[in-house]
Amino acid sequence: MQVGDEYEHHYFFCLGVSSWGMKEDDYKRITYDITMAAASLLSRLNGDMTFCYVSGEGTYGSEKGPMMWTRVKGKTENDILKLPSKGAFMFRPGYIRPTKGLKNAYRMSTVMGTVYPFLRAIAPKHVCTLEELGLAMINVTQSGCEKHVLENVDIRKLGASQKV
Repeated sequence: MQVGDEYEHHYFFCLGVSSWGMKEDDYKRITYDITMAAASLLSRLNGDMTFCYVSGEGTYGSEKGPMMWTRVKGKTENDILKLPSKGAFMFRPGYIRPTKGLKNAYRMSTVMGTVYPFLRAIAPKHVCTLEELGLAMINVTQSGCEKHVLENVDIRKLGASQKV
């Protein structure tokens, strides 16, 4: 499969782990060090890139959040935004409803997916679907976005703005 020129400048970085039970150094090595190694290399190779990073709701851009993961994610976002690029977008989803039939979703996410309509009704600022997240990422690479840090409400709006 050959990717067309219009797509070779867009990078989606969706690698991550839960911080649950991890020491800060271990979490930083995976979340910050690997992300920055990839983003820095891609930026050096192609300053005309668009870089989309999946972060997380609750991330502190001040890098002074109350929980370790909020600080590490905040530093990661800030340092990505400093790299030379055409555009960098930080996606901060909260709960992500998995796509039906997804084989490698966490069991808890699958169970929570059954109550998603209720969650979306009572806490719409904290949820999105995997499809909305994916479409939002594609849409910002195609059309751009004024905001570079995108919360759940932004993700849902961008994910619904056009079906790719």
